[in-house]
Amino acid sequence: MNNVRLIRESTGQPSRRMFLGQLAAAGCAALAPRQSAAADESSPWTMRLSTSSIHYLHLPVEQACEQIAKLGFEAVDVWSAHQGCPHLDDVAKRLGADGLRKMLDAQQLKLFAFSVYAGGYARYAQLLGEAGGGVAVQGSAGPCPPEELTTRMKAFIEGLKPQAELAEKYNSYVAIENHGHALLNTVDSLKAFVDANRSPRLGIALAPYHLQAIKASVEDAIAICGDQLFFFYAWQHAGSVAQLPGHGPTDFRPWLASLAKIRYRGYVNPFMHGDLEPEAMSAALAKSREYLQQCWADVKE
Repeated sequence: MNNVRLIRESTGQPSRRMFLGQLAAAGCAALAPRQSAAADESSPWTMRLSTSSIHYLHLPVEQACEQIAKLGFEAVDVWSAHQGCPHLDDVAKRLGADGLRKMLDAQQLKLFAFSVYAGGYARYAQLLGEAGGGVAVQGSAGPCPPEELTTRMKAFIEGLKPQAELAEKYNSYVAIENHGHALLNTVDSLKAFVDANRSPRLGIALAPYHLQAIKASVEDAIAICGDQLFFFYAWQHAGSVAQLPGHGPTDFRPWLASLAKIRYRGYVNPFMHGDLEPEAMSAALAKSREYLQQCWADVKE
């Protein structure tokens, strides 16, 4: 897919540096509009894999990306200071957009996302845009009674207009993660979001971990999200390393089949919360990557 294709023309006038960054971007290319229904259906869906820099919390961002690239992942999700992760703030202060692009190019790694649970999207919007664009992942809001869901969701999305405008300006996207005890949590809340959202720059980051915690169907959630699914955590509800694909009990093949059915345009991102030593983390992620590849091979047959 053409890496410079946009969902809409940017409202700003990008500099030559930003334009060159967009040429190299993978995150936004992953979410670019489909060329035509016929062309879309004729080409097979391909699973692409990324993972998150927070898995290497105690390594500098260069070393974290080096580990991720060595494992064979195509792209990276760079984290801000959740749990003290230093990576995104270090990029902002020391590397800048040019330095980040050069570092990722050297590792043959693409930029998929910035996770901005700490700091928020606005703080990093320009950096993400000048690095080539991608997905910014953040949380939603506090929970509400079911009878207030539609009204609260409409108000929440209305409040995201400034972020949507920034995403338009900086050729990026904002994905809201579902989470326990939050506004975006249940399958009904995902439907309320999709029904209310009219911005092509806003979408959902789906975390099966939290859906499984409330015994909700991940496959149903994927179908409801449809084109508005911008980020998918390959993450199951379990403890420690069992959160990762291939380690816990969940069969990921139905999830991948559901992603293929909606022709999900982002990366599948193996994920866990925890603080493993780098060597143990790499071994765990290598097993997850191999497992997902086997699951996808089974689904394709």
